[in-house]
Amino acid sequence: MSDPSAIEAATRRLAAALEGLEAALDRRRDADGRQAALSAHVASLGADRSRLAAELDTQAARAQRLDNAGRDVVRRIDLAIEAMHAVLARQESRG
Repeated sequence: MSDPSAIEAATRRLAAALEGLEAALDRRRDADGRQAALSAHVASLGADRSRLAAELDTQAARAQRLDNAGRDVVRRIDLAIEAMHAVLARQESRG
């Protein structure tokens, strides 16, 4: 027959092994949960990056349009000043 103390020792080792396995399984579940949360966060950051890049492109185009409009205004003002100088020069030469 089997020695009861050997069976008890084997039972304790089996119980300890099962507890260790359960603890390892819990750690793995926690790690998987953290990994899923991290993946979701990375996906969110990617979406934010795409949105911000699109906004930046929109604002860069707007800034370019404003710059072009500003240059056009300066050009028109320069032409107006030249025209006024020409008119003043004609007035001075007549009078």
